[in-house]
Amino acid sequence: MSATKSSAITAVGRRKTASARIRLSRGTGAISINGKPLEEYLYTEALVKSATAPLRTAGIEGQVDVTVNVIGGGPNGQAGAISHGLARAIQKMDPAHRAPLKKGGLLTRDGRMRERKKPGRPGARKRFQFSKR
Repeated sequence: MSATKSSAITAVGRRKTASARIRLSRGTGAISINGKPLEEYLYTEALVKSATAPLRTAGIEGQVDVTVNVIGGGPNGQAGAISHGLARAIQKMDPAHRAPLKKGGLLTRDGRMRERKKPGRPGARKRFQFSKR
């Protein structure tokens, strides 16, 4: 049982329709997402910052290797899912990191989802144009 704990920690993060499975282990700071390097998969600086926020908050950048498998959603949703899963994995690894992660709002699952389209309307809330005559 203890061998599993020391080798790797797994966690799941979700955002919108994206779901990220995180595998965290002690290492050199290598991050791969779906088999690609972090900067190649998350192509803008804002997405990279969003996804790696828990590592900066906990102060363990460059100390852990992260392997991510993410499916569903778009780039922003996936970055949010990675961030959520990473925060959960870091908390599992060392419960002392819980306070700063919680304060940064990184452990909370963002429940905002896309609202469904309703029947008889062109969108979720939009109405067809009203004509008096």
